[in-house]
Amino acid sequence: MSETLDVREITISEVQNAYRDGTVTVAAVVQAYLDRIESIDRSGAELNSIVALSPRASEDAAKLDAFYADNGQLFGPLHGVPVLVKDQVEVGGMPTSYGSEIAADFVPEKDSTVVARLRAAGAVIMGTTTMPDFATSWFSTSSRSGTTKNPYDLDRDPGGSSSGSAAAIAANLSLVGIGGDTGGSIRLPASFCNLVGLRVTPGLISRTGMSALVKPQDTPGPMTRTVEDTARVLDVLAGFDSEDPYTSINRIARHTGSYTDGLAESTMAGKRIGVLREAFGDENDVDGARINVVLGETLDKLRAAGGETVDVHVDDLMHLVGFTSLYNTRSHEDMDEFFATRPGAGVTGMSDVISSARFHPKLDLLIGIAASPENPADDDQYVERILAQQAFQRHVISLMEELQLDAIVFPDAKLPAPTREDVFADRWTCLTYPTNTVIASQLHFPAITVPVGFTDNGLPVGLEIMSAPYDEQRLLTVAAAVEKATTARRSPEQNLVETDR
Repeated sequence: MSETLDVREITISEVQNAYRDGTVTVAAVVQAYLDRIESIDRSGAELNSIVALSPRASEDAAKLDAFYADNGQLFGPLHGVPVLVKDQVEVGGMPTSYGSEIAADFVPEKDSTVVARLRAAGAVIMGTTTMPDFATSWFSTSSRSGTTKNPYDLDRDPGGSSSGSAAAIAANLSLVGIGGDTGGSIRLPASFCNLVGLRVTPGLISRTGMSALVKPQDTPGPMTRTVEDTARVLDVLAGFDSEDPYTSINRIARHTGSYTDGLAESTMAGKRIGVLREAFGDENDVDGARINVVLGETLDKLRAAGGETVDVHVDDLMHLVGFTSLYNTRSHEDMDEFFATRPGAGVTGMSDVISSARFHPKLDLLIGIAASPENPADDDQYVERILAQQAFQRHVISLMEELQLDAIVFPDAKLPAPTREDVFADRWTCLTYPTNTVIASQLHFPAITVPVGFTDNGLPVGLEIMSAPYDEQRLLTVAAAVEKATTARRSPEQNLVETDR
């Protein structure tokens, strides 16, 4: 038996085939990732993507190897799959700080539902990943861990708020990452880091043990290097949880079988895709134009592969996106409510966090949330915002039905990954940053980003694919077809090796 395996770009099926063949052990794979974390994250390129490593990862790996030796079969569908978890999603017995220095020493007593399901499926939890304080930024600025580097350009940000999960999985520091998405915190960093990132219909995956931001929009989800791996993880995570009433939507979704069904056979042939042109970059901006070039080439590839594209238009799109945002209406109450159940974390409320000045200074959204009403009803436009959101949902679903669309596509952001210099020079605020990920979030729609290419200066570009609620199976088959038509996933290894010299 070989005790070495090149873990770069390996998939779940490949590593599990190696376990079955007896060519490698879980312990060896876990150690290979730990070695890469030491050489790339802690030294070398110093990505700074990981907050804390699990003290039991090697022990858990050894138990899985013993199980396989005794039983001749894998423990579960994610047997021996190393997973890094966003610091927002609680891991029992090890620090979970929600990106905040205030909670740096907080150790939850039990796993979140997501982590518990991963463990029950045979996954090995490797550790927790960096994020901005309380997930309140599109960037990696954290009082707990500072900033994280983008593996494709070490002077640039990996995006937020699932910053560390994106950078780590892109750099092959683990096989799977778990992020959290309220307004795009899985999809934006995934697109900046050349990954697949999935936001499900809120409630399909339990949020028990995950800190809140906008409760009706919050969802954890997988960040991987392939669509198939994302589907494999979703198989494990999706389902009803009595501790999270939002997961009752699983009765409506009524999904059967595996989310991997149909992915291997999926092609663009016969697929009808709406193109939301209002969400493309500004042609007069050099970086926006770079995004548009890649998207234009992508659409050509989709059509060449047999797909049909149709331009779609949503009246007053940007107004609707702005008006239906609930960060300054709901977040204060939702965040305070969550931390009231975690007295050991030391976070007594968002207003107190701001008063203490113990937060990263580049978090204007957090400052705005703390200054907003503690009761959503105190926003005199709350009802109008909810009604507008529902009308927005009906309009887009009607558009998809009238045009018989399988999905609607657009760039995750109108710009590529920003430099840290731009972030710290306040080129944008959180509310002015030109991300499109909030569209699906505020519609409560599922959406996935898939790598589709690189700008002429080497920065990854993701295509966001959006479908209607509970339509994750169709969404994944479209994503798989896009992945095949573009084949754009590329390791940043060359950049990391050169930095390490």
